[in-house]
Amino acid sequence: AGALTVLDEATGETREVRDAVVFGTDGSGSAVRQALQAQADSQTLGHGYKELTIPPGEGGRFQMEKHALHIWPRGTYMLIALPNEDGSFTCTLFLPWEGPVSFASLQTPAALEAFFQEQFPDAKAMIPGLVEEFFSRPTGQMVTVKCAPWHAGGGTLLLGDAAHAIVPFYGQGMNCGFEDCVVLDALLSKQPDWAAAFSEFERLRKTNADAIADMAVENFIEMRDSTADPRFLLEKGVEKVLLNAFPGEFVSRYTLVSFSRVPYRLAYGVGAIAGGIVSELAKDLKRPDDVDLDLAAKLIRGRLTPFMEEHADGFRLEG
Repeated sequence: AGALTVLDEATGETREVRDAVVFGTDGSGSAVRQALQAQADSQTLGHGYKELTIPPGEGGRFQMEKHALHIWPRGTYMLIALPNEDGSFTCTLFLPWEGPVSFASLQTPAALEAFFQEQFPDAKAMIPGLVEEFFSRPTGQMVTVKCAPWHAGGGTLLLGDAAHAIVPFYGQGMNCGFEDCVVLDALLSKQPDWAAAFSEFERLRKTNADAIADMAVENFIEMRDSTADPRFLLEKGVEKVLLNAFPGEFVSRYTLVSFSRVPYRLAYGVGAIAGGIVSELAKDLKRPDDVDLDLAAKLIRGRLTPFMEEHADGFRLEG
């Protein structure tokens, strides 16, 4: 309706603002998005998460390797740990909401301790506050938001999680929001008409936001299911050999997503092609170092190189 009602929580007063441009940056549960459209495709993952802590060891030392992401993969669930500068690790337990092994099944300290003793005994020994932290800290919910439209004329635009919330398994949620700002700023510097700029912004960003949303869910499945699979580890070894043997020619999805400005949709495409090449090369291998580099060169230059050349403008954003 072109009007924004603002409540001043300090004074209790309300005021109406008309003809202002409203940027909806109010997160995955965005009230602006709800006002903008009847419904969005909002999908919960079916899993929640709980944060736990491995404190520093004696003298502030790290109790595990500090230059690593630690994963305890268990199929439908997992525990991970990331190092902090003070010698501690932030652990995150990802579990289904319901089922035999789920947050619903861990309702008592005894059930929790028995579960950790069975599944994560080494981690349990390093989490002295397990019971207290588990039952005192909130259980987080993970959601993917895919919606349209992102804008209403030149008066309202969704940005960040309000437009495209994603689950955290690629570590790109905040970065994706910052990319929104960079793209919008560039458009507004060239296009004085807000409605035209907002329309072009949505065209440019939605395909990329949808791509990173899909990659984040796929990475969750890979982390919890595949990281303990010998075949998966072999293929990761082959991927590393190819990255070293064909620098600049063979690139991985993870490298492009995490260390470049190549658009997410192109990184997704590269991942599909590169993954197929790796799987084919690893099919009959016992060791990554035995990979046929001549065949690898043929596959890379026959499949991956043409894709990168076709989308050369997008790959020039790298870095």
